[in-house]
Amino acid sequence: MNTSAHLPLKGVRVLEVAQIMAGPTCGLMLADLGAEVIKIEKFPSGDDARQYQKPGDSELPPSFRMINRGKRSLAIDIRHPMGKAALLRMAAQADVLTENFRVGVMDRLGLGYEQVREVNPALIYCSITGYGSVGPLAEKGGFDLILQAFSGIISATGEPGRPSVKPGISIADTNAGILAAFAVLAAYIHRLKTGEGQRVETSLLQAAMQQTYWLAANYFSTGHNTPPLGTAHSLIAPYQVFQAQDGGMVIGGGNPNAWRRICEVLGHPEWQEDERFNHPQRRVQHRAELEQLITGVLAGGSVEHWCQQLDEAGVPCGPLNTAGQALEHPQTRAVGMVMDVSDGQGGTQPGLGLPVTLNRTPSTHATSCAPQVGEHSDSVLREFGFSEQEIAELLSAEVIRQH
Repeated sequence: MNTSAHLPLKGVRVLEVAQIMAGPTCGLMLADLGAEVIKIEKFPSGDDARQYQKPGDSELPPSFRMINRGKRSLAIDIRHPMGKAALLRMAAQADVLTENFRVGVMDRLGLGYEQVREVNPALIYCSITGYGSVGPLAEKGGFDLILQAFSGIISATGEPGRPSVKPGISIADTNAGILAAFAVLAAYIHRLKTGEGQRVETSLLQAAMQQTYWLAANYFSTGHNTPPLGTAHSLIAPYQVFQAQDGGMVIGGGNPNAWRRICEVLGHPEWQEDERFNHPQRRVQHRAELEQLITGVLAGGSVEHWCQQLDEAGVPCGPLNTAGQALEHPQTRAVGMVMDVSDGQGGTQPGLGLPVTLNRTPSTHATSCAPQVGEHSDSVLREFGFSEQEIAELLSAEVIRQH
C-alpha cells in the first residue's frame, strides 16, 4: 500500500528559514511526517552547513546530507526588497515558517511574527534562538558547545578527578530541533481546532536544560552539584561501563532483583550480604570497590559471553558499541533508524530515519537526497503562483538562484 498520501502532515507547507542544525533538524522531523519542507537559503551560497566539509567530502558534506534529505531548496536574498516581498507572498500560502536567526533579526528584515501574521493569521511561526527571546541574554547568539557548558551538562560529563568533557554529540542543537517540531505539532493541533495560528519558540538553552532533569533534581534537593562520574550513575550501582576480556560492556543493576542476578551470574552470591553492597545506597557509596570486583570477574570472559549469561538471567546489559557497530546492527535497521536515501545519482546511501513509528502512517517517503543550493527555486515559485515573468525578474535582479 502506498502510504505517502496518508502521512500525518501530507499537504502541510513548511518554509524553513533556518540553517546549520537546530532548525533543519526540526524540518527533517516534519518532512519525515509528510510535510513539504522548502529550505529558504541565503543567496547565493546557501546554508552555512554546506561548507562543513572535510578532506575527501563530496560536493554536499555528509553532515548536510543527513539532516536535509527530503527537502527542496529556494535560494533567495530576503534582505532585498523583492526577496522580502516574495517570501511574504509565500508565507501567505504556507502553514509553518521556521527560523533561527538571532532575536530581532527577522523583525528588522520586516519578516518577524507580527509582520508575517498580517498576511497569514493562521501561520505557525516557529523561532529557535540561543538563549530565548526574553531575559538578560536574549540577544546573544547561541551555539551548541556554549549552551552545553552554560546549562551544566559539560560540568557533569567526564571521568572523576579529570577535566570535564563535551559529550560527543550536539545535544542542544538536536534537541532544540526536536522540541521545535513538538511545538509546531502542538500549535497545528490547536489550529485544526480553532483556525488560529501562533508563534512558538524554543532555544538551545531550553533544549540543553531540558536534558538535566536528574542534575536539577539532585541540586534542588541537596544543594550540591552532580560531579563527573564517567559512565556511572549518581543514584544506582552497578550501572556503568565495565571492561571484559575483549572490550567494554554495560551492566545495569537498577533494582534488587537485577543486583541479585548479577551476583549469581558472576559467581559471587555472597556479595548480596556484604555490608558494603547489601543496600542500594551502600553500593553507590562503595562504587569504586564494586567496580573493581566486577571487572575482576568480567576479565575472565568476552563481552559476548557475559552479555549472553546476563541476558539469560534477565539482567539489563549490552555491548559498548562504536557508532559504526550500532549503525550496522540489524536491530537498528529493523526499527527504521537506518534507511536508504537517494544519492542523487541513481543510487542510494544510508541515512538516519524518523525515531518514532506510526503503524497507520509509517514514514517512508522522505528518501530523496539533500538539495543543491537553489535546486528548486523555479518550481517552488511556480507552485506559489509566481509567473514566468516574475521569476525572470527575480533572476535578473539576482534575488534568487536557480541551480
